[in-house]
Amino acid sequence: MTTAQKHPFKTEVRQLLDLVIHSLYSKKEIFLRELVSNASDAIDRARFEALTHKSLQRDEETWRITITADKKNRTLKISDNGIGMTAQEVEQNIGTIASSGTRKFLDSLKTDAKSANNPEMIGRFGVGFYSAFMVAEEVTVVTRRGGVDEPALKWSSNGDDAYTLEETTRNDFGTDVVLKLREGMDEYLDAWRIKAIIKHYSDYISFPILLTAIDADGKEEPKDETINSRKAIWKKASSEITEDEYHAFYRHISHASDNPAKTIHYNAEGVTEFKSLLFIPTQAPHDLFMREGQKGIHLYVRNVFITDDCKDLLPPYMRFLRGVVDSSDLPLNVSREMLQDDAIIRRMRKSLTTKVLSVLGDMKQKQDKEYREFFETFGRVLKEGVHIDFENKQKIADLLLFHTTRTEEKLLIDLKSYVERMPSEQKDIYYIAGDTLAGLKTSPLLEAFERRGYEVLLLTDPIDEWVTMGLPEYSGKQLVAIDRGDMDLGTEEEKKIAQDKKKEAEEKAKDLLAAMQKHLADEIKEVRLSSRLTDSACCLVNDEAGMSPHLERILKAMDQEVPASKRILEVNPDHPLFGKMDGLFRECADDSRIKDYAELLFNQALIAEGSPVRNPARFTRLVSDLMVKGL
Repeated sequence: MTTAQKHPFKTEVRQLLDLVIHSLYSKKEIFLRELVSNASDAIDRARFEALTHKSLQRDEETWRITITADKKNRTLKISDNGIGMTAQEVEQNIGTIASSGTRKFLDSLKTDAKSANNPEMIGRFGVGFYSAFMVAEEVTVVTRRGGVDEPALKWSSNGDDAYTLEETTRNDFGTDVVLKLREGMDEYLDAWRIKAIIKHYSDYISFPILLTAIDADGKEEPKDETINSRKAIWKKASSEITEDEYHAFYRHISHASDNPAKTIHYNAEGVTEFKSLLFIPTQAPHDLFMREGQKGIHLYVRNVFITDDCKDLLPPYMRFLRGVVDSSDLPLNVSREMLQDDAIIRRMRKSLTTKVLSVLGDMKQKQDKEYREFFETFGRVLKEGVHIDFENKQKIADLLLFHTTRTEEKLLIDLKSYVERMPSEQKDIYYIAGDTLAGLKTSPLLEAFERRGYEVLLLTDPIDEWVTMGLPEYSGKQLVAIDRGDMDLGTEEEKKIAQDKKKEAEEKAKDLLAAMQKHLADEIKEVRLSSRLTDSACCLVNDEAGMSPHLERILKAMDQEVPASKRILEVNPDHPLFGKMDGLFRECADDSRIKDYAELLFNQALIAEGSPVRNPARFTRLVSDLMVKGL
């Protein structure tokens, strides 16, 4: 590549550029934060690779970022002596956004107006890099990759449809980003303005940021000036850090545009020593449920960057956290493979997990509104911990919130509150799972529980039934699904009376029940009288080991194979309809109308639970025929 070659931007990049320039960032000054962060990350990567590549090694004090404000030429240059990029990396990281999530990622930006990151990018080029076009009419990048025998490259674009790429020269590895500023953007050439932005957003960058100012006559100020304090923010005492500084570091480390909902500044001492600064985001990262896209906490060892993808520092159900952990105990040459099995990492993970759960518990107790907002955003992820973190299962269970038959739509309660307001005769915690809150609240399965004043948990989150499998009991109370098995409610005396009454009714209606079961044999396992219905005519339930229809629908939507199973049709012996059917059957045992009524009851039960009827055309005809006879 000896001559300049022109390349068209991908369609997604053109759309992204338009989005970044016009609506993604509310403050244009953000561009400098993003470019300085890119430079800092590139140096971090070079320092890490220098541990094993001698050609990348420098004296520690020589790592630096230089900002040159040239008023004469109206250019702003951000230079670093970090890792640099090869031609392939330039193409991947600037020419496209394929590694940042392509179509889905762009759609999420349009919807949420959030920036994002992909730590696999050398120097973190991506959405942050494109922010340069908010203030620049042309951007030029000169970069040379360290550790490889390849020439330097020059990338340039005016932000329209294409960019050019050609070979060039650069004395050392690293990257220069040169911005030719637009009209009206001269404020970003003023030294005081640059210092203010760096102080606000990037004061914690651990490498010196030097400022060189060239006036309108082309005269350079006598010397470079370091404009950041350089002390890693996580090593400062919390009393020395302002809320704005915490927020600025959060945006730097997460490449997000919101402020954190909670800051956790934690220093561990004792057998394992480390410093950490973790954040709970306000908004869910776009890749929260994309396992291949998630990145872990940034890991440093004695202030040397090791990796931005250390998933082993926290359990998977805490993947919403962003932040930094700096260890004093790990060796500098620790590899990613070693991290997975390292005993120090396991101790750090245990300590961090305990701390985060403690902070969430304190937040739940003292900041009710903020905790409810957190749970609405990240509750589904937190629930995963019940199944995968046996050691902390009880602590996680205490943090969970649920809708119930007594709560308003937005007011969820915890299991502790549920147990505290249980009637004295209630022995178990009852729940029902379904697709919607409105659908569950009208379920006929609730009738007997409402009559007795028993509260029922309403589970609508796809993960909830999985949670109940991992949490069979809480505070000595069993979690019982009200759509499985038979329900024996009330005192022992009440149960005996109900059982005797049911046994008498079953004996009286055994022939009708057998006939209904014969007509519905292809669809159901059994027809039986119900002890849970008080007003409705019928409902569908599972046996004790059966899978709920809600879980079946979820698995089918995920293209999972669901084993064939038959449900149980329960009918209410006290409902007038059942009495009429029994009378009709006694008059004419082979009456085909029994078959029609049995089908109507079965489909009615399906509709009540939110499942589709088996044969809509036949169901419609049967209803129409019934209406004609009634009229």
